[in-house]
Amino acid sequence: MPGYSTRISNVRIGDHVYRLRTLSDLQQYADPDGDGARLGISSAQWSLFGQVWPSGQALATVMDGIDLDGRRILEIGCGIGLSSLVLQRRGADVVASDIHPLADAFLAYNSALNALDAVHYRHMRWDAPLASLGTFDLIIASDVLYERGHAASLAGVVERHARPSAQVMLTDPGRGHSGTFGRLLADQGFSASEHRLPAIEGRDAVSGRLLHYLRTASVA
Repeated sequence: MPGYSTRISNVRIGDHVYRLRTLSDLQQYADPDGDGARLGISSAQWSLFGQVWPSGQALATVMDGIDLDGRRILEIGCGIGLSSLVLQRRGADVVASDIHPLADAFLAYNSALNALDAVHYRHMRWDAPLASLGTFDLIIASDVLYERGHAASLAGVVERHARPSAQVMLTDPGRGHSGTFGRLLADQGFSASEHRLPAIEGRDAVSGRLLHYLRTASVA
């Protein structure tokens, strides 16, 4: 037994239903070797990766409709990987990443559960350079600005891994740190826009806003 319990959830994104292994609830916790603790993941935070959050579902819906146009895409804080699974199903060049020690296993399981090839995954700390990851045309994330230091850490990831012409898309339920993140991306040459996301059928919690940042490389 792994020390935690799971369940299978069905989530409709567009015209397709995705089957997802998630943690049974927010009370699940198992860190027998201290891997999560060494990465700074507290017992209160440990189960957060293993849920389908409204903002994550909203991001997956956005990914179901965007123009892929050959873009290389990075998902930050992928959790169980719903948005990356949507992109994989559409044939996108996508890399999923997370810091949680179980995210890789959950993503691989969910890929197989949906009869998809395994999504390319990289374990990534936001505060540590990962040069081998390369650069991307589009960086996506959902509900990642829930602690004070996350805005600066996430902006650092964008600085290291966004191409000269790039987009960043975040779904955010209004945690309060998006202003700082926007200012830091403005310093990197990104312009910002946002719009309110529609409510998700069957979910009481709000999806929040889609924060969209765009940078176009100047032509010499």
